[in-house]
This record gives sequence, structure tokens and C-alpha cells, in this order.
Amino acid sequence: MTGALTVLFAPDSFKGSLTSVQVTRALADGWARASPDDVLDHAPLGDGGEGSIHAIAFAGGWEWVQAMVPGPLGPNVNAGWLRSEDGRRAFVELAEASGLSRVEAGSRDPMRASTRGTGELLEKAIDAGIGRIILGIGGSATTDGGLGILQALGALDDGTDLDLSGLDPRLGNVDLEIACDVSNPLLGPTGAAATYGPQKGASAVQVTELDDRLGRWADRLERATGRRERDTPGAGAAGGTGFGLLAIADRFRSLVLRPGVELVMEATGFDEKLARADIAVTGEGRIDEQTAFGKTALGVARRAADAGVACIAVGGGVTPDGIAALAAVGCVAVPVTERPQSVEEAMAAGTHPVERCGERIARLVDLGRLLGASSES
Repeated sequence: MTGALTVLFAPDSFKGSLTSVQVTRALADGWARASPDDVLDHAPLGDGGEGSIHAIAFAGGWEWVQAMVPGPLGPNVNAGWLRSEDGRRAFVELAEASGLSRVEAGSRDPMRASTRGTGELLEKAIDAGIGRIILGIGGSATTDGGLGILQALGALDDGTDLDLSGLDPRLGNVDLEIACDVSNPLLGPTGAAATYGPQKGASAVQVTELDDRLGRWADRLERATGRRERDTPGAGAAGGTGFGLLAIADRFRSLVLRPGVELVMEATGFDEKLARADIAVTGEGRIDEQTAFGKTALGVARRAADAGVACIAVGGGVTPDGIAALAAVGCVAVPVTERPQSVEEAMAAGTHPVERCGERIARLVDLGRLLGASSES
């Protein structure tokens, strides 16, 4: 490659540290210092979890709508959702109303946490006449099986009897796409409570109680709907939110669970931007063995390979398994870290190491251009 390049920056967030928008800007700023003539395009991404809403908003074509709704433990919070400029689509992020980040670490209460606020955001989107809703369900504080959402949509449940006759009939006018990147069932050793309960503050005893509670909820909901969804892959996502919505799928015009990164790519116009690029730079907080199971960096690398675009991935931490997973699709992994340090130190360092990483990558690409030019002469 010679001459100016078009570089597309499309990372995920560095969770707990930097949003995908911050990572994108930092990489681009560093690159611009080394190669100021290159054309730099921005497409921050997400996997449907916390922060994806900001990546979608950054892409343009959306407007924020704010609403006061119940937080995970009851008191109202100011949560936002996105409405497309044509008024046809909405993006709702569960973490905005019902996310773990809404609860101080010392105040987590997995036995009480509810998805009610997320359900009220869905209702507000329906009130606005939205026909297609994308729901990102990562980052939840909840393990209520989606009960709070269903209650906000009109279900009545007293713990013994469940009445779905009051469900909003306008659900039949809605296509709901759920961004889901896990395949856990609702119950058991790989279910919602056992897998995700501890990170939401659940003790070993509470994990057992939550699993039992989810089992009783599944009995009621499946009896009321005639649908058995507890073992469906993704039913355990977001504390069982996947299950609750799958069980009432026939109340919607359509309902599907899809990989979150695919939905975010569509909502941000990623493919159109990739078609203009010579190089794609992606990344995430950690590139490791989990990268092989469909994380954002791998999703970008695969799309880039299909489009014939070179791809580089940066990671706050990079392991041999992560390197191998990306190399299998022609992507090179590069660590952001510049010296041995703890995870806490790396997370506290801010954007400066990411900027310097972007600059290093640009200089390496420049070296490749020089070598390519000298071999042609």
C-alpha cells in the first residue's frame, strides 16, 4: 500500500475503563500524529451490552429520548433510549435503567433487583409509535427472569398466579431484536443465577434461592403461554431476561435473539464504512480465549477478511489464545500495555496508552508502505 490510506477505527469498549467512543478517538488521535495525511473514519462498536447505546448514537441518525423510570432497586433514574430520525426504530439498552452500574458495589441486592425500568422504556418506545426495537440486554443487575419487563408491559403476577391478559396489545405491531451474546439456559449450573449471580452480589445461598425462584417463575410463565423456553440458548441472558421475552414471543409481530455485535454493526452502518477502508482497527479490553466465541474484535476481523480489508486488533490485555483466534481470520493482535502492570493500573491509565498504541501501529504501517515502495522501485 502506498499513498494516503483510509483507516476505519471500530473497537468495542474497554469495559470498566473506556467507552468504545473514547477508544476510537484515542486510537485515531495517535494515528493522526504519525500519519496526518491518512483519512480516518470512526465506527465505535459494542456487543449489545452496556455502552453500546453510545456507540450507536455516535454514528448519527439517532436522537436521545430521556425518561424517568425505576432503577434496578426501585428509586427512579434518568435513563435514555434512542429513536431513529425517521421515527421507525429504537435502541433500548437494559443497562440504562436496570444495569449493574446503577447500583453501588456495597448496595447490590440481587434478590430485589428488577427489570421494571427497562420494560417502561420499551413501553415509551411503543408509545412513540416505534415498529422495530433493538434491545441490548448486557450488563444487568437483575436475576428476575424478565418479570419486571413483563409487568411493565401489563402482566400481573402475585407469585402464584400469572395473568397475561393485560399485556399491551400493541406488541403485535413490534419487531423486537434482542442483542444476546451468550447461550446459557435459564436454570442449573450454567444458568442465569449460577453463572452471573455472583458478579451481581449473590452469595452461594442466594444463587440457590435465585435459581429456585427462576424455576417457579418458569413454571408459571410457561404454563400461561404454552411455550417451553427455559432451555433455549440465551434464555439465561441478563438474569433470565432472554427467557421472559422468549416466552411471550408470539405476542410480538416478530422476536429474535441475535449476536449483539451484528445488530450494533447494522445500526451504525459499519459495512458501508468498511467498504471505503484500506485498514480496519478494532479492539477490546482483553483479547483472550473468549475472543474465539464471537466477541466484537472477532466479528470485525471476520467482516474485514470477507471484504478484503487488512485488520489490526488492539487489546488492553492480549493472550496467546486471543492472538491465535484472530490470526485464524488474518487479523494481527497488538497489546496496548507498554510495561508489566496490574489490571487496575492499566484501567486507571486512561486514554494516553491507547493513543500511543495508535501511533505505534501507524508507524509500523508506514514502515510497510516504505518497504513496499522500495521493492517496487
